[in-house]
Amino acid sequence: MATDDAAASDQRPERDQHLDLKTPASEGGEGHGDAEAAPSPCEEAGGDGAGLKCSVLFLCFYGFMSSIRPGEAFITPNLLSSEKNFTRQQVTNEITPVLTYSYMAVLVPAFLLTDLLRYKPVLIVQGVSHVVIWVLMLQGTTLLHMQLMEFFYGVTMACRVAYSSYIFSLVSPDFYQRVAGYSRSSVLLGVFTSSVLGQLCVSLGGVTYHTLDAICLGFVSFGLLLSFCLPWPRRSLFFFNQTRKQEQKEPAARSELDRINPKGGGPPPPPPASRWKDSVLVQMLLELRNVVRMPNLRLWSLWWIFNSTGYYLVLFYVHILWNHVFPATSYNGGVEAASTLLSAATSFVAGFAKIRWNVWSELVIGLITALQAGLLLLMGTTDNIWVCYVSYILFRGFYQFLVPIATFQIASSLTKELCALVFGINTFLGTILKSIISLIFSDKRGLGLDVKAQFFVYFVFFTLLTVVYLVSAAVVLFRHFRHQNAEGRASAGGPPTELSPVPDASEAEPLSNGKSART
Repeated sequence: MATDDAAASDQRPERDQHLDLKTPASEGGEGHGDAEAAPSPCEEAGGDGAGLKCSVLFLCFYGFMSSIRPGEAFITPNLLSSEKNFTRQQVTNEITPVLTYSYMAVLVPAFLLTDLLRYKPVLIVQGVSHVVIWVLMLQGTTLLHMQLMEFFYGVTMACRVAYSSYIFSLVSPDFYQRVAGYSRSSVLLGVFTSSVLGQLCVSLGGVTYHTLDAICLGFVSFGLLLSFCLPWPRRSLFFFNQTRKQEQKEPAARSELDRINPKGGGPPPPPPASRWKDSVLVQMLLELRNVVRMPNLRLWSLWWIFNSTGYYLVLFYVHILWNHVFPATSYNGGVEAASTLLSAATSFVAGFAKIRWNVWSELVIGLITALQAGLLLLMGTTDNIWVCYVSYILFRGFYQFLVPIATFQIASSLTKELCALVFGINTFLGTILKSIISLIFSDKRGLGLDVKAQFFVYFVFFTLLTVVYLVSAAVVLFRHFRHQNAEGRASAGGPPTELSPVPDASEAEPLSNGKSART
């Protein structure tokens, strides 16, 4: 899900700029351009080509099937219906906040165990959690049952990282962007199909929520069976990838020492503390100090933390708002399907945005955040359900437009391992912020606000972000045009200016892949 801008597109590798069916030439040098003789993604990975192609296709099929949960868009109407008979206050202030807390608690263990256990066990845990969710929706009747349901929903959200990174263990780096597009498209197609199917069942088929829950249980049970059939990757991002490299180096080092000292009197092995300090994860944590000093990476990481916090809080509570505005009929499935389509379209359009992001990032983010704030105010004050629906669809579309841009801006200057760590930390910090806001404003142990008041809080939150972004944009643009004017006078032979721009630290800080940040 990467995009490019005017400055960075010329610097990106050729394989990242073209997503055609031709296999890119090897990076090694001669670059034989014969597409017919070029290796396939699976053959490049070093294994059986047909087998690995089947593995990629099966993983995409799994992503599609595991995303089909027709009743998911109707969980809130189900809880508020006569079948479950919970009050809106219980759903808003006692049930939904559990989702945020469980997501925060499980996210870090899921992130580490995904790599340590090599993806598949975490996907199985996700499948089991989906089954538990819909069993509780079918049989649960108490408040505790629904809180447990939200807890396991948080587990499934935390385990999504396993699917998004699993596919990269199957192919070589040359094909990461292509297979990432395949996996993301399969999930989006599954979400769209699920939403449409759920809306058709409710609106045209007259299916009860209890029957819809049973249908979902059947789909997620099939998804769980598929997870057991997934191939087991031989490598992972942090642990097993580095272990293999060390294992390849150790025999050569031992044979060299044997030739020098046949009696085995070589130097003692390094102490455990030294091996711990040399681990990949620790080295990348130390390298994060350079990342936070890079203005562009810092900006998009902060956007990821703060804007994703507001975005997901809106997603968690918007169904309650719709029920408050218009409890008679629910079109949640159709609205979610439309928002998924618009999100996919805006993400695609973002890939063709030709903007000098090092100059205009703050302004673009500020304007889009301002539009989102206006949409939140509209959602929180209107009594027209269709205005709510359209505002929500546009709100999601604006956010999804910036997601691929942020992904590329963060990922383009980092190694794959460091990039994964940065995204993991950004997501975790955003989850902590979501939990704090939920505890203060949503939880009954805090202020326990109703859903209308919560959306006013979200409006204030996005308004504050807008002010910060626009002030930052004014500062950046002032420095940029002052620097341009100074260069123009210098090239025209005018007197040199006393104030010279401070050199960008990002250009001087090398990263672990030997590149400097392209801000």
